[in-house]
Amino acid sequence: MFGLGMQELIIILIIVLVLFGARRLPELAGGIGKAIKNFKKSMSEPDEIDVTPKKDAPEEKKEEKKG
Repeated sequence: MFGLGMQELIIILIIVLVLFGARRLPELAGGIGKAIKNFKKSMSEPDEIDVTPKKDAPEEKKEEKKG
């Protein structure tokens, strides 16, 4: 797993516990899980291409001068 052994993963987990605390870990894990789920969902859906023509800025009306 990314060249990380068990010791490295335990050290990373301890650092995360110290930084965020035990109370916020479920919150963080839930947020990460939702992000991964949404990412996988968006990767499996076909891309939607917007083919509607864009409206140009309104052109200024030119008044003709009568001579």
